[in-house]
Amino acid sequence: MDLKYRKFADIDLKDCFFDSLREDYPEFDDWFRKKSVAGNNALVYYENSVLLDFLYLKIEDEEIMDVEPALQKAKRLKVGTFKIDSRGTRRGERFLKKILDVAVYKNVDEVYVTIFPKHDKLTETFKKYGFVEKAKKKHPGKEEELVLVKNMRIIVDDVLKDYPKIQPEEKNKYVLSIYPKYHTKLFPDSILNNEEHVKYDLIKDVSPTNSIHKIYLSYMPNVALLKRGDLVAIYRTNDGLGLAFFRSVVTSVCTIEEIKTKNDFKNIDEFIRYTNQYSIFAEDELRRSYQRQDLFVIKMTYNIAFEKRVTRGYLIENVGISPTIYWGFFQLTDDQFDELLKKGETNENYIIHKT
Repeated sequence: MDLKYRKFADIDLKDCFFDSLREDYPEFDDWFRKKSVAGNNALVYYENSVLLDFLYLKIEDEEIMDVEPALQKAKRLKVGTFKIDSRGTRRGERFLKKILDVAVYKNVDEVYVTIFPKHDKLTETFKKYGFVEKAKKKHPGKEEELVLVKNMRIIVDDVLKDYPKIQPEEKNKYVLSIYPKYHTKLFPDSILNNEEHVKYDLIKDVSPTNSIHKIYLSYMPNVALLKRGDLVAIYRTNDGLGLAFFRSVVTSVCTIEEIKTKNDFKNIDEFIRYTNQYSIFAEDELRRSYQRQDLFVIKMTYNIAFEKRVTRGYLIENVGISPTIYWGFFQLTDDQFDELLKKGETNENYIIHKT
């Protein structure tokens, strides 16, 4: 799945993809032409030259008066136009990840979207990740739109509703190692090319594996310690291109959703259905894994991609990690976790601290 920014002027307004938007918004064509003249961009997804998804985002810093009740002045990211021809895929979640990443990057107070109630699945997706109904928008002769708002300045202590932000206080923190062949597919945003500081690019294409949720299979018994809400720093093990001191790196931070064992599944079919949702393992790999009694299934949200990787050498020399420990899975102190965030040049907007 390649999401691309494209100018309105380069998108065919006559495409039948926009017919449903015209039905909902009679002024859509005029709005689209104005955006085209202004040189605005939209995020789109084409498959075999067929337009399937369209997203327009806009930064606002004003009171919103055309809804009831009116919304006070604040810096907001408006999801101006959003249509997904999902056909059973999870592209809606990946678009939502893009929306929230932009919201963090732009450091907005709120994100909001207006949706007609008939789009119930899309509404449920937004609410799942912390959007709440704050107002309604009237349309003469038509049903009202729901105005859904996500406050980016608060934490409600819910893994999904707080996404993508984290609150590190009073949370257990661990390092979880992942082999390179799996890491590349699971965490495509993580910067691994060299030691130079490469900024996280919010405009680049998003791969099929760039989803909110990740599922990873592990056979390390200590991962049984993990529980919902714990934070894990993802450690990509040595890729064989040099010494682990330089090549093994911490790249990302995830929040644990749940941990399952083989006994939590009635049979292999149930296991396959669950793991196939977000894992990068082929079905034959999954079937082989199910045969092992020491299997753990880790489901987590992908919150933060470090802007600069943190090497094993730095962990040993500056973070205080013993070189003799088992590096597959181990716990971090609060200070060690904070040092990782600092060294990784994490965007501070992802972090909310208790006051």
